[in-house]
Amino acid sequence: MQFTACYTKLEHGYMGQLLEWPNVITSGEDIDDCEEMLKDAAHEMELAYIEDGDEIPHPSLIVKPISIPLQKEEALLANVG
Repeated sequence: MQFTACYTKLEHGYMGQLLEWPNVITSGEDIDDCEEMLKDAAHEMELAYIEDGDEIPHPSLIVKPISIPLQKEEALLANVG
């Protein structure tokens, strides 16, 4: 099954989360390590879901960037020009 991983740079390493399955979240020293940790976390979560009789989420995510003007961003852009 294919899922979408999102990685966030932390002070020491990366945090990773499956967007379609937000309960699967972990961290690693680098993105490759984090990806392996996500796979392991997903397998462990799968076992927990099976044990509890819960359905595993099916990937049906739509990812679309949106623009949201922020006051701080507008002030920074005004100071650049």
